[in-house]
Amino acid sequence: MDPRLEGEFIAVVNAGSSSIKLSMFSLHDDRERGPLRLELRAQVEGLGTSAPHFEAAHADGSRAGSRDWPVGAALTHEGALDHLVEFVTHEFPGIEMLGVGHRVVHGGTAFESPVVVTPAVLAQLEALIPLAPLHQPHNLAPVRRAFAALPGLPQVACFDTAFHRGQSDVADAFALPYALFEAGVRRYGFHGLSYEYIASRLPALSPRLADGRTVVLHLGNGASACALHRGRSIASSMGFTALDGLPMGTRSGAVDPGVLIYLMDEQRMDARELETLLYKQSGLLGLSGVSSDMRQLLASDAPRARFAVDVFVHRVAREIGALAAEMGGLDGLVFTAGIGEHAAEIRRRVLSRCLWLGVSVQEAANRDGPAERRISTVDSRCEAWVIPTDEELMMARHTFRLLAGEQP
Repeated sequence: MDPRLEGEFIAVVNAGSSSIKLSMFSLHDDRERGPLRLELRAQVEGLGTSAPHFEAAHADGSRAGSRDWPVGAALTHEGALDHLVEFVTHEFPGIEMLGVGHRVVHGGTAFESPVVVTPAVLAQLEALIPLAPLHQPHNLAPVRRAFAALPGLPQVACFDTAFHRGQSDVADAFALPYALFEAGVRRYGFHGLSYEYIASRLPALSPRLADGRTVVLHLGNGASACALHRGRSIASSMGFTALDGLPMGTRSGAVDPGVLIYLMDEQRMDARELETLLYKQSGLLGLSGVSSDMRQLLASDAPRARFAVDVFVHRVAREIGALAAEMGGLDGLVFTAGIGEHAAEIRRRVLSRCLWLGVSVQEAANRDGPAERRISTVDSRCEAWVIPTDEELMMARHTFRLLAGEQP
């Protein structure tokens, strides 16, 4: 690392529809731990609700700060961002910044790797808003704010779609008129930063999986699955939008398009009503009528809560089979994200559906153990792992490499 960079910071911003997350990484010339050291994680959540909340923690997990706004406070994304900037400025007075990395959900076909944001690039990313209308505007808002407030500060866009851009046209295509494929109606895949991080950890944890065929299950409020062959994305459950594939907290996952025609004809639903139905009223919440939170569903005795969990497990197991077929076999499974990392019962039930692949769960390891751990028995032909994801670190790495003059 250039010694002139030591002591500077990289900020990583992940702005969503209801929250803004900010992570701060300091730069150090440390050959063993790498050049990036996490110093702080902070987030404001509950934006658009009646109870917004701020929480910040140091790298060791100790609380750095918290705040609750009055019930009914209409905290905007701009207000949340202002609070985060004020807090970081107070925590790190006189801070020197190398740059800011931003999570941007959609990079379309033009962006296959992270890129330094210029006004021209920003205009290209804004043109992609119709492909991710519920995510892209929030992702880009902090970029515009930083341009206005700190015009000389470099910014890097890190894309959730970029990791999947190496997939074949055959894997990307819908069976629609080819002109639509050429116009950009194709499978893009998402959660790419998470999958890229998992791929980066496999060589150290399981060289067999790093060089083999692995299905990674990113199971959280947003859920998807990805087939990795030698660390590269071969296929993903998500498609044109982050709505496709597995059922999620409030998103439907894959739906027969004929259902939408039926709802338009028989229920007289328009595009905006369908959008609300599919993005906010479906998934675990719609099936259960109880909650979008898997923890609450697993603790509930309500029949529909159990039904929602059954549907989720069924769809995950089915997707594993499809992706295994895509690769011509399977050497391992990785569980990550909120449900994947913390819901032992979901992992157990999914793995019980995968006995035909040669995987057997080691019950004690599945229930408890270090954050990164193998949970399959030693004689399993197919390995199973829990590996916590770290999309923020992945973005910090991309930002550092790009701004330090290295290739991402």
